[in-house]
Amino acid sequence: MRIRDLIAAARGELEADLLLEGGELVNVFSGEIHRANVSIYGGYVAGFDCSSARRVTSVEDMLIVPGFIDAHVHIESSMVLPSEYARAVVPRGTLAVIADPHEIANVMGVEGISYLLRSAEGIPMRFFVTAPSCVPATPLETSGAALGVSEIASLLEDPRVVGLGEMMNYPGVVHGDGSVLAKLEVAASKNKTICGHAPGLRGGDLHAYAAALIENNHECTGADEAMEQLRSGICIMIREGSAARNLDDLVRIIRDCNTPNIMLCTDDLDPRDLMERHIDRMIRRITDAGIDPVAAIQMATINPARHFGLRRTGAVAPGYRADIAVMDHDFNVRRVIFEGREVARDGKLTASFESKRLPLQSSMNVRMPIRRESFRIPAVGRIARVIRVVPNQILTEMIAARPAVRDGKVVSDIVNDILKIAVVERHRATGNLGLGLVSGFGLKRGAIASSVSHDSHNITVVGADDENMLRAVESLISMGGGWVAVDGRALASLSLPIAGLLSERCLEDVVEDVEDVISAAHSLGSELEDPFMTLSFMALPVIPELRITDRGLVDVRKFRHVPLFME
Repeated sequence: MRIRDLIAAARGELEADLLLEGGELVNVFSGEIHRANVSIYGGYVAGFDCSSARRVTSVEDMLIVPGFIDAHVHIESSMVLPSEYARAVVPRGTLAVIADPHEIANVMGVEGISYLLRSAEGIPMRFFVTAPSCVPATPLETSGAALGVSEIASLLEDPRVVGLGEMMNYPGVVHGDGSVLAKLEVAASKNKTICGHAPGLRGGDLHAYAAALIENNHECTGADEAMEQLRSGICIMIREGSAARNLDDLVRIIRDCNTPNIMLCTDDLDPRDLMERHIDRMIRRITDAGIDPVAAIQMATINPARHFGLRRTGAVAPGYRADIAVMDHDFNVRRVIFEGREVARDGKLTASFESKRLPLQSSMNVRMPIRRESFRIPAVGRIARVIRVVPNQILTEMIAARPAVRDGKVVSDIVNDILKIAVVERHRATGNLGLGLVSGFGLKRGAIASSVSHDSHNITVVGADDENMLRAVESLISMGGGWVAVDGRALASLSLPIAGLLSERCLEDVVEDVEDVISAAHSLGSELEDPFMTLSFMALPVIPELRITDRGLVDVRKFRHVPLFME
């Protein structure tokens, strides 16, 4: 489309392609809700006072708003490809995402990021990514790839890469680690947004973090923490994901004068939650809390667009891309327009597009054979460190306990819910196999295992006995990754052959398998709402207190490996 033609359409000299007639425009620039006939030409908004068009759609008594932008999301948590993700969120009005692909990058590096970008081509939404800053997340585990300064610099040349991904290594930032600062500097030199990850950071360390050009944070869980970060110049992303839901606590920080510095994001939504909610529900809850509707819409549209430099996106105004949601006055999305054409109506996708199926080699590279004996733990002490699961949290606690011992070997103690846990390295065939103990899963028999294991995504398995742990690991390897519950045999499984993280199937089928395998875990005795969600975070050595990687137990507060036995 030529600018000259759009000018002519705005002046009425060229007939518009589409006219949205009789609606009320939520104007994110003026802060008003006003009557407008929105005309669209060549995929862009031409003006507000057009009287005719090739096609006229009445939106009387409806709100016209910009398409929503999810300011921070990990697509991999949905377990589906971008095409299926779009099928779920586009009918809800989400027309752009800022995805941080550090999950697939930890498995496959730049190749994994490229895979996601290519698979997103042709979908009816804008798919942007940030270059993952922490691959691997720590030196305490084995990942499938490493992204250094040169790889990040190359990624940032792609216009679809709009920033540096969340800097989880905030100790490295605060203490001036050279390799960390080099990544920040290359992003700053290219005028790219630098994303943060700073749970609980306060005081002088917060000021140091902000001074390092960190521009946002999605990890705030309390209003006082968020306000302190806002005062330090860090924009706040209010998160409402599956594992972490912070909207109720953070809605209190929203004030008339600070809304330009607040955005909305989902971070991690599992497949079941993705089918039920997205940014649209966050907007409804914010307005239900008494916040001005225009401010709620701004936080989901123009604010992230400006924050990430998405020019001509995030507003319904002349010269802006015609990415539009039409909502009723209860903020339910009724129509969705992408690049000037309707793509969804009343919760159903109306646009047709091809779901790309791109070839990708298996990510399962485990040194074989693994035997039952691989899971044996010699009893070399009396008191052991045990990972204690905190229900409904991704935090863990470290407790001291006397493990059950038989024939000089530690065994799972079903009565006291102290089970064996292991992490099997699956990227480089190192043969690494970290062993430990965990309390809180509640299995009475069998085992569960997952290749979704943040952030390096090795295989994590918890079991009541060594034989079932072995069978669970073997099942995952044979199906290329995913989730599995076993008791002598596989009871249920979720196949995720793309990097051990994603499925090529439709979202509904994935959800069905998710429910089946969680149900199977419950049949083995676990009372956790989602045992696999909990399992996926057991190997994350950046969140306190005690974790396990393929290299052994990690005391996160000391940021070092520790032995299983204390004495």
